[in-house]
Amino acid sequence: MLAGVEAPRSDAAAGRRQVERRIQREIEEELGAGYDDELDLVHRSGLVLRVGRMSLASGTGSYRVKNHMANVAAALGIERHHALVTLTEITTTSHRGHSFRTEVTELREVGVNADRLVRLQDLVGSLAGRSIEPAELERRLDAIEARQPLYSWYLSGLFAGIACGAFAFLLGEGWGELIAAAVGAALGQMTRRLMHHARANIIGTTMVAALVASLSYLALTWILGATLGEAWGGSNGYIAAVLFLVPGFPLVTAALDLARLDISAGVARLTYAVMIVSAAAVVVWGIAHTLGGAPDPAVTPDHDLWGRLAQLVASFAGVLGFALMFNSPWRVALTAAAVGAGPNVARILMVDSGTPPAVAAASAALVVGVVAAYVAPAIGSPRVIVSVPAVVIMVPGTTTYLAMSGLGDGATSSAIAYGVQACVVMLGIAIGLAVARMLTDREWGFEARQPRAR
Repeated sequence: MLAGVEAPRSDAAAGRRQVERRIQREIEEELGAGYDDELDLVHRSGLVLRVGRMSLASGTGSYRVKNHMANVAAALGIERHHALVTLTEITTTSHRGHSFRTEVTELREVGVNADRLVRLQDLVGSLAGRSIEPAELERRLDAIEARQPLYSWYLSGLFAGIACGAFAFLLGEGWGELIAAAVGAALGQMTRRLMHHARANIIGTTMVAALVASLSYLALTWILGATLGEAWGGSNGYIAAVLFLVPGFPLVTAALDLARLDISAGVARLTYAVMIVSAAAVVVWGIAHTLGGAPDPAVTPDHDLWGRLAQLVASFAGVLGFALMFNSPWRVALTAAAVGAGPNVARILMVDSGTPPAVAAASAALVVGVVAAYVAPAIGSPRVIVSVPAVVIMVPGTTTYLAMSGLGDGATSSAIAYGVQACVVMLGIAIGLAVARMLTDREWGFEARQPRAR
């Protein structure tokens, strides 16, 4: 999922709504006033579906999409509402009296827009226990949809550079690799943002962004080495330069969907995330195989107290960069950074002391999830846009790359070993967030009792 990119919306969305309104007017003229109630249900159910489309396009999980639609449906006077949500499709049925309306929509452009998620949650929250007229709801949705991204394409690149530079530091790299990783990630994210607004294919966009980031990193390290007489570039900073491509939101929301047995949505999101990671890894491996720069397994250097404080600062900066790259408002981004920095350093300490990486990741993610459950509502934010940036920095990027590199080089046993290690760590992160959700959200901890059929 394209981090920090708002799915293109204006022309296509406006044209679609104009066509829907024209068709509705034609139906009204053809059928006459006797069908006013049915046509009113069509209008209201369409608004509910629009809320679902906007939520899904902004990167949230299927549970939250369904929750938003159900709350809006109740506020619009729809008696029963059912929805099936996947990564790119929504099927809904709205009931009122003896009438019902079933609609299907497909979303071809997916992205992450934390600012829109905050505003949609504010809208849905304001409807609790009250009704709303369709005209007012439509006006408020128009206002949300008309908002431009909070940050320009070059600022988005800057935030990606900050995040990936911090990641290079946490991997134990020097200032040369840190600068090169930051520059490479910034240029890669700028490229991705511009290509997305040009409606380029998502897989192709990911591959081009990985190509730009990788070549930029290697070129800059070569220049620094030639200028200062030091050998740089063959390091884990090479992987840090492309970590802005990690599909954090799809990975986390996939785990949460699967935890609720929402299999169709969870599998679709997980498949999408694997495709994005594979597309980036293939390019990075190809560049490294051709030009050099392949990383070695990360070796964490010894740190004294000041070193740990530096890791804390780097963790804060990394989470902040990822959050802003997701188009989060500053108050949300700073909150996510504060929530994620401490647990990430604690995770590193646990690994350094011999704790299995998966256990350390699960423990850190559990703390992030529990803290986010109480902090996010206090700032009027969905917890997912606080917790996801906080755990993205825990993703085992180097291990994942080494697994893909092993496959490309034919080192099957090495690829399997690194692949299993990466998957187990990712599973630990997912389990930590899922358990935190179950502990802090009754709707997750207990299944709602289904009404008896009459």
